[in-house]
Amino acid sequence: MNDFYIILTGILVAVSCSILGTFLVLRKMAMVGDAISHAVLPGIVLSFFLTGSRDSIWMLIGAGMMGIITTLIIEWLHKKTKLQEDASIGVTFTFLFALGVLLISYFAENIDLDQECVLYGEIAYVPLNTIAIFGLELPKALVLLSFVLIGIVGIIFYFFKEWVITTFDAPYAASIGMSTVLWNYLLMSMVSFTTVASFESVGAILVVAFLVVPASAAYLITDSIKQTLLYAIVFGVLSSVGGYYAASFLDVSISGSMATVSGILFTVCFFIQWLRKQIRKSPSILQAMD
Repeated sequence: MNDFYIILTGILVAVSCSILGTFLVLRKMAMVGDAISHAVLPGIVLSFFLTGSRDSIWMLIGAGMMGIITTLIIEWLHKKTKLQEDASIGVTFTFLFALGVLLISYFAENIDLDQECVLYGEIAYVPLNTIAIFGLELPKALVLLSFVLIGIVGIIFYFFKEWVITTFDAPYAASIGMSTVLWNYLLMSMVSFTTVASFESVGAILVVAFLVVPASAAYLITDSIKQTLLYAIVFGVLSSVGGYYAASFLDVSISGSMATVSGILFTVCFFIQWLRKQIRKSPSILQAMD
């Protein structure tokens, strides 16, 4: 049963991140997601200082606020200074992440809150931290991630038309009265919430991998946003399941194995895209295959 809980936790993280990652990739904001996943660390630490509790709800609130602040800082640096967007992202997330590490190492030295937990996580320990739900003992991370996924699916698919318009044609969206800034900050907030909800179980590194790689792989093989979402989710699930069994067989890190399988799937999709281009350039190749 423990194996099932571990795999299911990985799947929940992968699906949540793949859905959000699809819109990040299509908006050319993939590295902003990377920045937020690191920059929320000060928000987590400050939430603990203010409340004295490691309760997930306060962590989520702190992370969400810090995610919005990160986005504001990046946009301000890009628009008000001569820095390019990639440089603004680099400056912001390295500063905030380093600040979070310093706060943890200085103020929370004797508390069960450290940078190794945030960076690497340990998904194998998920079944050990349980909570009673309707008389059932379920992993706490599993319950929290389930609610996060339900929220993401509800917001994305209920407002799917708005997400599509603001993603592909922001000027048109603004001309018909839609607030592109609102949807942008909402996306960043969801990324922040998902990141902090996944910290204890899988760590920030796997979250970044799932935010970028499955969506990028799907983007290579289809031009339809619905198919991109579907393929990204499938690739995320395959990465979780395949990564777990590969880690069990090789006796290596589960999170690292999941991220590696995700990279392998991206490589396969890259090869498929390259092969398609070659076939279009040389129809004779297709005839030879027949």
